[in-house]
Amino acid sequence: MANHFSLSNYDEAANYLRAHTHHRPTIGLILGSGLSGLAARIEDATVIPYADIPFFPVSTVAGHAGRLVIGTLAGATVCAMQGRFHYYEGYSMQQVTLPVRVMQRLGIDTLIVTNAAGGLNPSFAVGDIMLI
Repeated sequence: MANHFSLSNYDEAANYLRAHTHHRPTIGLILGSGLSGLAARIEDATVIPYADIPFFPVSTVAGHAGRLVIGTLAGATVCAMQGRFHYYEGYSMQQVTLPVRVMQRLGIDTLIVTNAAGGLNPSFAVGDIMLI
């Protein structure tokens, strides 16, 4: 897999996605392990495995489904990543950031990134939303 990508590579991946769904998402979701189940709430969903998308890496982390789910969630049109790529898995930074760049080429202008995090504040509870 390439370690460097051009604008035409991002456009090729975005065009592939456009050809495989009628949705035009404006919100991108990168779902961490704890929220991957949120994708099941996406309605009228188109599910596309990463392996089918030009230039996309494949997630190697257990529990990461490795697919995009595109549809509507709470009235918004979203593109959700179930599984992501990490630098520590041996991917280049260009590969790690490729999905976000493709989302931008799709017209997504809002990105919500989730992850599992801990805190020392005793008032934090499981499921609380934190700013990192």
